[in-house]
Amino acid sequence: MGRFISFEGIDGSGKSTQARMLADALRAEGHDVVLTREPGGSPGAEEIRALVLQGDPDRWSPETEILLFTAARRDHMERTILPALAAGKVVICDRFADSTRMYQGASRGDLMALVNQLHDLMIGREPDLTVLIDMDPATGLARAKGRNGTEERFEDMGQQMQEKMRDGFLALAAKTPARFTVINGARGLDDVAADVLATARAHLAKATE
Repeated sequence: MGRFISFEGIDGSGKSTQARMLADALRAEGHDVVLTREPGGSPGAEEIRALVLQGDPDRWSPETEILLFTAARRDHMERTILPALAAGKVVICDRFADSTRMYQGASRGDLMALVNQLHDLMIGREPDLTVLIDMDPATGLARAKGRNGTEERFEDMGQQMQEKMRDGFLALAAKTPARFTVINGARGLDDVAADVLATARAHLAKATE
């Protein structure tokens, strides 16, 4: 059976870059790696990605977003993640259910129970390892807005939301330490990557014992 590693963090934390760097490093060490992302990672889920990440901040209610993200995640699991794990591959995913817990479950209302209920019903799987790239919200938001991309609907909700999310991610990591590793993202790219790789190596080595 393969191993499932997710990356989490606020917008602009550098987690997407770190996920890509880890995938490259593990491939260089001989691992068969699938690098994917959420929302997205399968054709149907990528279509939903455009619906939820673009447009006006008030385009969807948090409840509708939870349904859309769960639908995208279900398709992603069926078509990409589970087949790769069954083939013995290492799946590295840029965001997974913890992002929905933070963005919709905690930061935009008290909807965590609903997120977890839908997750248990339709997904039923957590990553084997979650790497949380921790970053100051003001710095992260400035980085994210500096990209001038089209997928900035959540960034447009402002710094206060990013602060809530950071607090929520850290609380979740403290609650589930067996799955989470928190890495300081406010350092040079290579320093962060070295810590990420060491964490992944230790996890993969333990999994094969």
